[in-house]
Amino acid sequence: MFVLPSASRALIAEAHELPYLLLLPSIIAAWPVSTMTSIERLRIDPPLINSSCPWASEKDQLQGLFDCPHIGAVTTRTATLLGFPENDEHGVVFTRDRLSSQNSYGYSPHPLAWYVDVVKSILAAAPSGSKKPFILSITTSSPGTLDTMLGMIQALRADLRDSEGSNSLIAVELNTSCPNIRGAPPPAYTPSTLKPLLQVLARHYEKDPTLTIGLKLAPYTYQTQFDALVDLLESLVQAGANGRTSPIAFLTSTNTLGQTLLFDDQTTRELSPSTFGKGPGEGATQLALPTPLGGLAGESIHALSLGNVYSFRRLLDAHQDAALRDIQIIGVGGVTSREALARMRVAGASVVACATFLGREGLRAFEILSS
Repeated sequence: MFVLPSASRALIAEAHELPYLLLLPSIIAAWPVSTMTSIERLRIDPPLINSSCPWASEKDQLQGLFDCPHIGAVTTRTATLLGFPENDEHGVVFTRDRLSSQNSYGYSPHPLAWYVDVVKSILAAAPSGSKKPFILSITTSSPGTLDTMLGMIQALRADLRDSEGSNSLIAVELNTSCPNIRGAPPPAYTPSTLKPLLQVLARHYEKDPTLTIGLKLAPYTYQTQFDALVDLLESLVQAGANGRTSPIAFLTSTNTLGQTLLFDDQTTRELSPSTFGKGPGEGATQLALPTPLGGLAGESIHALSLGNVYSFRRLLDAHQDAALRDIQIIGVGGVTSREALARMRVAGASVVACATFLGREGLRAFEILSS
């Protein structure tokens, strides 16, 4: 696990005792971009990545992320087994300050098999000795379909001989938290729906403990939600030759906040892929998205995302089971500046990720965060 080189994890603990503004400059200064973080068999160097998002959909986008020297891993856009149908209702808008976004997207239109082929081709063409991993983000509400998808990813890992040696180039992230799917509420909010999916993940991990698995979580807003998720994680812990281990190696927290509404006069259009047919002067009464509700991201949810990272880190660190204490957190939500990145670190994230800032700035976003 990553620790700050100048003060170890105790420095993060001080955040709960010292005035935050006094501590933040030391955190920023203490976090060199060259520091490596380990999540099970993944080596993420530097511990800054993209989260699953529309700007990680196509092959050229994934190649650009893979080639970017400022990030330590690449997360694909969330894929389903057969692909998700997109239409004119799906899109994204940015707020006027360009620091927040709202989207009505579902999942990638490309099926998982397409991402498996793309990732395989990118890794095959990578320079010898390249260790930058891919996190394949996937989703389904069906345990049987999830079993099939994991089998496809394991076949890719077998082709890459990914279970050999000490490092892996492929990890899995189960997205349990997209708020924009009609008739399919995020499983992250309903433990009884989430549990059968996690049991499939646990079975695959039991067969192959070299498989690194994570969950992308929705924003939680009250304590019992955090407690229920941790209890569910505890129920999955397995006893093995090396002691008790958790099939879930990391939590990606948080996804977008659903059921949000923006009007046209709150947004800027030049960064959006679609104007949704709105004419000039209509912004004060026209809704920003045709759905019209969507998932809010970026700076507008930064405080909520920080609270989620903080709450999970505290619960996991205080748990009696060392297997849960070993679970890492990828902090996402409103990382639009070096200071925001440092806040995520103080809150308890081992790795920090961004999406809205990537959509706004392109790959330059990671250079800004690393400078």
